[in-house]
Amino acid sequence: MRRAIELAKHAEQLGEVPVGAVLVANQNQEILSEGFNEVIRLNDPSAHAEVQALRAAGKLINNYRLVDTTLYVSLEPCAMCAGLITHARVKTLVFGAFDPRTGATGTAIQVLNHESMNHRVEVLGGVLQEESAALLQNFFRRRRKNHMN
Repeated sequence: MRRAIELAKHAEQLGEVPVGAVLVANQNQEILSEGFNEVIRLNDPSAHAEVQALRAAGKLINNYRLVDTTLYVSLEPCAMCAGLITHARVKTLVFGAFDPRTGATGTAIQVLNHESMNHRVEVLGGVLQEESAALLQNFFRRRRKNHMN
């Protein structure tokens, strides 16, 4: 999770919403891939941290199924990312800050592990929650302040 937060800080330095993601192979705890928000930089609404990390891992292992992996994300995934995590067959999701507006692991809506889905993901939320939430709160506070001036 610490590495996901480092990646979130990198995204922030690039002017992106500070979210980072790291995918780890459960077998040997090796980092397979990393990602951070690049929506603005790439002009791509799908370039969320989770998407970037899972795309890179799929290319690395030459398979769209990322079984027996754990995805660490600094923010609770949105509906798009929750669907992606399910389809990729990620085993475990660990996230930092809860997202009351768009969190799709049950905070705002339930997409991940919805009863209609055929794959279940183990979920552990709130890991380093304060640090992850503070990054986001400070980012948006500065952004609002700059827009007011």
